[in-house]
Amino acid sequence: MLKSYLYYNLIEAGCDEAGRGCLAGPVVAAAVILPKNFRHPVLNDSKKLTARQRLNLRDEIRDRAISWKVAFVDNKEIDELNILRASVKAMHLAIDGLVKEPQFLLVDGNRFFPYREIKHKTIVKGDQLFFSIAAASVLAKTFRDEYMEKIHEEFPVYGWKNNKGYPTSLHKAAIMKYGITSYHRRSFNLFDTQIKIVF
Repeated sequence: MLKSYLYYNLIEAGCDEAGRGCLAGPVVAAAVILPKNFRHPVLNDSKKLTARQRLNLRDEIRDRAISWKVAFVDNKEIDELNILRASVKAMHLAIDGLVKEPQFLLVDGNRFFPYREIKHKTIVKGDQLFFSIAAASVLAKTFRDEYMEKIHEEFPVYGWKNNKGYPTSLHKAAIMKYGITSYHRRSFNLFDTQIKIVF
């Protein structure tokens, strides 16, 4: 069972992102404030859940959360900022969108840039330790997955419906054969030979 909070007397928001290691598409982050008495027998790191579990949990998280927000930073901005800064920017945007201002931030991972004057704690594998971070991971992943499935229809040869933009062998082979799209992250090592760009 995960923990419901780090500090009982503070309004805490859990933050996480999805899509950091992808070759295409946005990085997506979520921030979630849950009630202090929140418990759930299934909620965990989104990578440990099935797609169906994640979708079911997404609705429950949105219903039970005190506040939640999801934010996108697209591939062009990832190329301009670098993936770390883009990931943190997405988290900051998500926190900006919360209707209740948090007093403390629980952030998955080991890197974060301060948000205003709000104190934070970075936690490696935090989505396996705190419900709020796990909830953020589920929201970030499900919203990003839906986006990748949508743009898959535009460029089906890359298999984004299944690989969600991650560097699978099919995705890399398609880049070699067809070139890159307007959704690919050009600052990433997509392949040694980027012969053409398709739009």
